Amino acid sequence: MSRIVRPAPAMPAPAGPPSKARTAKQAWLDEQYTPAVKKRAERKDKFTTLSEVPIEPLYTADDLANFDPERDLAAPGEFPYTRGIHPTMYRSRLWTMRQFAGFGSAEDTNERFHYLLAHGVTGLSTAFDMPTLMGRDSDDPLSRGEVGREGVAVDTIRDMEILFEGIPVDKVTTSMTINGPASIVWAMYLAAAEKRGYPLTSLGGTIQNDALKEYIAQREWIVPERPAMDLVIDTFRFGSREVPKWNTISVSGYHIREAGSTAIQELAFTLIDGLEYVKWGVAAGLDVNDFVPRMSFFFDVHNDFFEEIAKFRAARRIWAREIERRYHPTNPRALQLRTHAQTAGVSLTAQQPYNNVVRVALQALAAVLGGTQSLHTNSLDETYALPTKEAVTLALRTQQVIAHESGVADTADPLAGSYYLEHLTNVMEEGFDRYLGEIEKLGGMVEAVERGYPQREITEASFRFQEEVEKGERTIVGINKYATEAEPAIPTLELDPEVERKQVERLKDVRAKRDAGRWREAMDRLRVAAKARGELMPEFLECARANASVGEQVQVLKEVFGVYHDPGYF
Repeated sequence: MSRIVRPAPAMPAPAGPPSKARTAKQAWLDEQYTPAVKKRAERKDKFTTLSEVPIEPLYTADDLANFDPERDLAAPGEFPYTRGIHPTMYRSRLWTMRQFAGFGSAEDTNERFHYLLAHGVTGLSTAFDMPTLMGRDSDDPLSRGEVGREGVAVDTIRDMEILFEGIPVDKVTTSMTINGPASIVWAMYLAAAEKRGYPLTSLGGTIQNDALKEYIAQREWIVPERPAMDLVIDTFRFGSREVPKWNTISVSGYHIREAGSTAIQELAFTLIDGLEYVKWGVAAGLDVNDFVPRMSFFFDVHNDFFEEIAKFRAARRIWAREIERRYHPTNPRALQLRTHAQTAGVSLTAQQPYNNVVRVALQALAAVLGGTQSLHTNSLDETYALPTKEAVTLALRTQQVIAHESGVADTADPLAGSYYLEHLTNVMEEGFDRYLGEIEKLGGMVEAVERGYPQREITEASFRFQEEVEKGERTIVGINKYATEAEPAIPTLELDPEVERKQVERLKDVRAKRDAGRWREAMDRLRVAAKARGELMPEFLECARANASVGEQVQVLKEVFGVYHDPGYF
């Protein structure tokens, strides 16, 4: 095991008394900038980042008075990993190029998976429909009209078998974006791979499995907060023991940002969520050297180019410092924040949709300059419907052009040392510290969520941003400036109207043909284990093998743990 180089003090030393001598920057402001502004006034734009950080007209070494490159940057692959977690970064291996895919039936999505792999995707990312995300079967009355609409419908292991038919799951990593019933769906994936002869130790991928951000932002939950946390820790335990290549959580800032947070809030709440999971894992007797290296992260990439790059760099530095400070792991991988990134869905506009191609390209470039390990680029048509093949191919080509034609992947962290970027990176870290202090006063993130603290912070930030757009203080091209009356017609994906009927028929057929005795025994064992607060992943696996449905298993969890009711924090 490689040796960990213990860090210098985490925070910069206190600044000395301010110099009475005028700095070169101040001299320039007084003698050059101010007279120039008097002749030609500044634009009326709001000169702040999207996180309301004021932007000065010039950055110099004066803005980094306490900056220590050796302590705060180091080299790629070295603590605190600001410049990247790998020594070679993209010179040895490009980031994993994923395209979120899932619609209609398992057959439809399997066909799209094969199409994407043939066009250069190097990892699969699965979107599930709303009934599956909410732990409901396709024949549930509340599922009507939603089956297969915004992702693929998965009710039983049979759907999972069809979904990944013909795909070498020991060679292609799979990401699954699901949270409340994540354990159940992951068990179906593992059981389906097992039936094909793949040992669990050969499987690599990620299950999102981030319960906390559901209560904070996305609102797709099945049980109250604390039993949901227990379910997450249960997957940590099982994954470390049985599926060592699998990332058993993707701590997600993406949905926090899509709900309206600032970049600083996204960074802070995501990392504090991650620290909360580690705290619960340690309390459950798990070793940080075993389960923390299999924790991954998932960040949004918005339009504020430099702030987004700074966010990724600050995230790595904060995580390394906090895990080192709290736990002193002997496995260096526990200090290395690995992240997936996705361009900002909320930034896409239905008006002038081809502008979305430009937005996505800039956002993807920011993610790469920030050092992401995996990237999904949104398609230009996603404000209308699920993406067409043509649109998703263009989104993938955007990544490939950045990778092979732009030169930004040829050296690690090419913007390091920029006065502005390093200043923003420091500001992001300071923002994290402020929120960490507030949440620790409340007792931790679970307590903060129960009291609605992050929910209110995000709501207020979202309101402020919308107000700025409506006042014209924030320009959205094609929305509040440069709008046009005529909009181009773009092709959209048409879903088979028969998807829901066929899915319900398949579920009915599985129930009719399964071994009723084995199913009943598996469900009884699940109920007993849940009541005893025992390990549940082995029971979910047996339920999958017995053809139990997602909805049937979720109902057992609700009976034992209770049903979560949104208190409506504002």
